[in-house]
Amino acid sequence: MTPSDVRIDLAPKAGFCIKSTTLAPAGLKVFVNIAWDPNVPPPPEGSEDAIQRAMQGEDIDETNSSGWYVPVIVSNAREDKDKSGSPSLVFDCIYNTTVKSRTLRDPEFKVFLVELALQRIEAQTGLSLSRSIGQPNITSKGKLLPRSVQVPANMVPALTGEPSSSRKDVTPTKSSTNGNTQLIQEISTSNQGTTPFDWSWTKEDSGRLRIDVQVPGLAHALVQKSELDIEPRRLILSVPNRPTLDIDLSLSDAEIASRVGTVHASAPSAKSDPEKDKRKEEETTRVLKLKRQRDFDVDGAEAEWKVGSGSVVIYV
Repeated sequence: MTPSDVRIDLAPKAGFCIKSTTLAPAGLKVFVNIAWDPNVPPPPEGSEDAIQRAMQGEDIDETNSSGWYVPVIVSNAREDKDKSGSPSLVFDCIYNTTVKSRTLRDPEFKVFLVELALQRIEAQTGLSLSRSIGQPNITSKGKLLPRSVQVPANMVPALTGEPSSSRKDVTPTKSSTNGNTQLIQEISTSNQGTTPFDWSWTKEDSGRLRIDVQVPGLAHALVQKSELDIEPRRLILSVPNRPTLDIDLSLSDAEIASRVGTVHASAPSAKSDPEKDKRKEEETTRVLKLKRQRDFDVDGAEAEWKVGSGSVVIYV
């Protein structure tokens, strides 16, 4: 948690549940629990005109204090099963309790909140979600558990009763129902701003698995401070000032796809979206194929740290 963040406790109450499916990877069912909690930062005060413009996705001047947006807290994905027993993912999207009443009386506003939830999940995970959605006859998929999250400190005055004018320096990240602007204030529950390692694996004729990891700038000093942890179904490579490579083959296929998507979506990159999507799909396939192999040979594992070529070769 950074000095600019504060921790708040949530005990969300179920509102309603929607059901969608992923487009990439295709066909995975996704349940989204729309929930309420008074501790989630509320929307700023706004005129009905400002609210309508937000719902229509019209461009808003970010320096205009009358700009209106809806904060939302999105959980990490968790695995569940649908009625047929097939794997599915579940997300909780939690809004401030004050928006609940309008959701009940204004169908268009409800659609607006649903779209914001889907957009935020896509931004957080890298998944593409279908807009052909259903609403199962349940208030939530699974139980909504209490949790603690981090929010920007400059949004907290609204929770402690201070004048809303103290929040004018909060610039909303924008999102909309037409894809042109974004009207949702993003609130992260974790920090994952690292570029993923480039890595590959092969199976040698002897049956030994070889994993090649590219580590640009690898030096002897870094090698001495690095850590490599190998378990039967997991490999973790930690290099100072580099992202951690965590290959966890004990996860379900759905969890692996979601995890890879989250890492690539949050990674700063100059690559275009199609290129990032391609890399994400390639890595998902790579991990899933490795998962189908035998357990790692922990006792016989070896590693070669190649400073000259900036790579680590791991034999398991």
